[in-house]
Amino acid sequence: MSDRPTTLTKKDVARRVSELMNEPIYKCEPWVASVIESIGEMMMAADPDVRIELRDFGVFEVKKTRAKPKARNPKTNETVFIPSRRKTHFKPSKRIKAVLQQPLAELDYEVPQGSADFVDEDVLTLK
Repeated sequence: MSDRPTTLTKKDVARRVSELMNEPIYKCEPWVASVIESIGEMMMAADPDVRIELRDFGVFEVKKTRAKPKARNPKTNETVFIPSRRKTHFKPSKRIKAVLQQPLAELDYEVPQGSADFVDEDVLTLK
């Protein structure tokens, strides 16, 4: 099993929309691309803050950060100044958050080694 997560693309989203709408994928792809592009443009045009709320999905926010005058480059140990900037934040809806907060063990997923709820099967069979 690979350590890399599954990557889904715009085409995968369009494919799912086409299944839900019972339409061919070529009709859904431009709509999906337009929605994603519009959200991106609204975030980039933020002056300087914006909150994009999509009910039952979540909230995209662009927020300001404060300048960090005494940050340190870990490679050279040199003190550097980091100016204030904008950053993105996504907060999922209550419905999505509830599903994502279910323990992995309850969902029969592999729990990462080193996690507090990791159970080593080899150790259990030796006892």
